[in-house]
Amino acid sequence: FPSLVVSNREGYEAYQIINRQFAEKVLELYQEGDIIWVHDYQLLLLPGLLRQRLPEATIGFFLHIPFPSYEIFRLLATQWKKDILKGMLGADLIGFHTHGYAQHFIQSCKMILQAESQFSNILYNNRLIKADLFPLGIDYQKFRDACIDETVVGIGTALEERFFNVKIIFSVDRLDYTKGLDYRLDSYEEFLRKHPEWREKVVFILNIIPSRDNIKTYSERKRMIEEKVSTINGKFSSLHWQPLIYRYNHLNFEELCALYQVADVALLTPLRDGMNLVAKEYVASCIDKGVLILSELTGASNELSEAILVNPTDTAEVADAIATALEMPLVEQRSRLSYMQHRLAEYNVFRWINDFLDCLSDVKKEQEALKVNVIKENTIQKILQDYHRSGRRCILLDYDGTLAPYQKLPSLASPSEELTSLLGELSAEEANHIIIISGRDADTLEKWLGHLPLHLVAEHGAMVRIKGDTWKETVPLNTEWKEQIRPLMQLFVDRCAGSFIEEKRSTIAWHYRNTHPDLGFNRSRELRNSLLQLTANTSLQVIDGNKVLEVRTVGIDKGVTANSILATVEPDFILCLGDDATDEDMFRALRDRAYTIKVGRGSTAAQYTIVSQKEVFPFLQRFTEAVRTKEYNYY
Repeated sequence: FPSLVVSNREGYEAYQIINRQFAEKVLELYQEGDIIWVHDYQLLLLPGLLRQRLPEATIGFFLHIPFPSYEIFRLLATQWKKDILKGMLGADLIGFHTHGYAQHFIQSCKMILQAESQFSNILYNNRLIKADLFPLGIDYQKFRDACIDETVVGIGTALEERFFNVKIIFSVDRLDYTKGLDYRLDSYEEFLRKHPEWREKVVFILNIIPSRDNIKTYSERKRMIEEKVSTINGKFSSLHWQPLIYRYNHLNFEELCALYQVADVALLTPLRDGMNLVAKEYVASCIDKGVLILSELTGASNELSEAILVNPTDTAEVADAIATALEMPLVEQRSRLSYMQHRLAEYNVFRWINDFLDCLSDVKKEQEALKVNVIKENTIQKILQDYHRSGRRCILLDYDGTLAPYQKLPSLASPSEELTSLLGELSAEEANHIIIISGRDADTLEKWLGHLPLHLVAEHGAMVRIKGDTWKETVPLNTEWKEQIRPLMQLFVDRCAGSFIEEKRSTIAWHYRNTHPDLGFNRSRELRNSLLQLTANTSLQVIDGNKVLEVRTVGIDKGVTANSILATVEPDFILCLGDDATDEDMFRALRDRAYTIKVGRGSTAAQYTIVSQKEVFPFLQRFTEAVRTKEYNYY
């Protein structure tokens, strides 16, 4: 409800302090192996605070309210919304009531933090996090047992005697603007106006649970509701009948269950609700009659589809739903209830707890599985040892995503002074042959790195410049095929804002790194299918890379070119690093001859993984340090 939000820095700073206090207390209590389960919007920052101090801990988080759409969430102050998302992403598993809420969260992570996602998995800060739905259940048997409780039966019998021959509509809610109580009263008034035949035959028991009434806006809302109740009763009541009974107090369990059992209709129409357990409790308490009218904007509406679902702001629709519910035959009532009761009995609160904890355990196992190939210190020491002992070394390095981070535009990824210096030191060693093997065009590589004593490979192997020599084509280039591919790619540039075409001598590529994440991915799938159809039975190949689709001639790839250069150099030590689909050709070609390392997550033919591009520079620095100091730590 953006129009009702009051944002101030003092409030947010207090929120941060409370979350830090919870973190300190949890850290006092935590023992290795414990599971930490954080609940609800009061503690959105807590998982992230705990993750900083307990990097290996098992942390779950569950949000009991709706997560807003990105368009609403983005209205928060920039730093606040980033803090909230980072805090939640400190958990291993983040639970929501519905699929929609989970998708809203994932979308916000993608748009605000540029996190990667696939289905319900999020990759952020080199961690796998899962966001999924776990619709909260109730203790179903507790409410069924209450049906035969003597106290409950006694209260229910007294209510039935008092309202003999009168249909009972029942509603219970906290005093809160999200509950749409004013719309509900308007709908009941509309029902009485449109259906005069039900006057003196129906009563609406509205029970409001006191909530925050010491806050001015809540006390004002209470006053408005009470004025509306008085208006309806004054307008429609008679000497013998009052259409609306209003109560502002807490109900004990027995009173609540008795009301659930005797009510012919439950009218539960909040404007937004994470779940609405009252709806589930009502269904569980019904014995042989009862109709649930439920807002379609509650989480429970996804499970209780046999209820009469309504738009809570449409007073005419809700009024008609009341009439439908009151006139519904008993056979239909029992049929609808049986379906919903079976579902609630199967997925109760205990099943909810077990499902969440089982999924949390599975996420931790999946995280561990991803760590299996991550290069470890003892492996690095073994590589350094072999490097030191060798007499002729070959190091093959991809450029974008490996030596340099991806940029919005390819032209912005020029090498830093530190990178140029590092490559200079590595290539200055007499025994070293450093090969930059990239998808970049020859002119760019020459401009950026041509002054260094390196072997340069451009366009995935179409052009090669051996150290000290000139550029040469590896195969004769025929580029007539581009005239068919270019118009198709241009069509997708027009249809997808932020995408662009990059054309090189032997390849043509469509980049979508700067597009809206969902739109870019969807368009890339469409373009990929079109390109595969267009290139079928030709000598062309479609490469599905990192936010890029590239078309090139079959037979030109990094694997073939790497083998060709290695045949000339004849090294006794080979190290190969790359991050993209095009580098997989190289990994496969060198599988049994080299140390192959993929930069980033994902399935790969490489032996090892370096999780982040930021870790590549420190890794390569260790080879220059080894050369300078001649000091090695052997395992």
